[in-house]
Amino acid sequence: MPSIIKPTKHVPGNNKTYVAAILLACSLTAVAQTSAPAAPATPKGEIMGTAWVHTAESLLASAQLADVVLPAKATGGAVFTGKLKDVPKLNGGKVPVVVFMHGSSGLGLKAIGEWQQWLATLGYASVAPNSFSLPNHVTYKSPIDVDSYERIHALRASEIAPVLAALKTQSWADANQMVLAGTSEGSVPVARYTGKEFAARMLYAWSCENNYFVKDPQNAFEAGKPVLNIISSTDPFFSKSNSWLGNASAAGHCGAALKGNAVASVVLIPDAPHTLLNFNAARNATAGFLAQVLKP
Repeated sequence: MPSIIKPTKHVPGNNKTYVAAILLACSLTAVAQTSAPAAPATPKGEIMGTAWVHTAESLLASAQLADVVLPAKATGGAVFTGKLKDVPKLNGGKVPVVVFMHGSSGLGLKAIGEWQQWLATLGYASVAPNSFSLPNHVTYKSPIDVDSYERIHALRASEIAPVLAALKTQSWADANQMVLAGTSEGSVPVARYTGKEFAARMLYAWSCENNYFVKDPQNAFEAGKPVLNIISSTDPFFSKSNSWLGNASAAGHCGAALKGNAVASVVLIPDAPHTLLNFNAARNATAGFLAQVLKP
């Protein structure tokens, strides 16, 4: 069974402490509620934009315009921050790579850049493909119809292959040490990915469950491959705190989808918002997880 844990403090370089914490902290406390307020009305969703499928040009651009942060070991000097197309010739060595799929708001979300910079301090490169390389890219305000969500999930899933192809041409990218990660909308293609290129997966702010966001989760986790799921215990979209979740029995995390995977962990952060990449609890769990699966 995957471990379902409360936030624990990661001690840099002490992986045994992290593993022990996961093994010990394997239960959650249910809080009984004697009464609940009336459920608010379901908001009216909205779809903007007209482009639902990448062109050949926009797919190539999704990788070339990816946000990249490279640690000093990769550059042989200062940390590099920029677009993949602008990475200069480097004198450093190969480093592990985190491929990160952004959420519906795109790479303009400040938290993503801050998270990538933090990863570089740990010795990891990160590459975040730019879905909005597609002109007039569809956007939305939830909830919308599930068929439209699935079209968006297909759009996002198509962005993984181009970035993998681009990484094969980069001297700093260690193809044997790659992790596929995503947040919110970007976590759906991470959960569904059927390729074998990645050593592990990290899913932020997604529950891997049936709900309004998918026709079916279509999770494709590999047996015995490490997975980390971090989500708020009161996520505004995928926990029961959402009155229009569409699944009365939802747990609000990926625990059921990861059943039987002894190297999977679920971290619930109490009362955190939807975007939680840079919460201390999320960073501690991420650092400990990456230390187990990668060697910078």
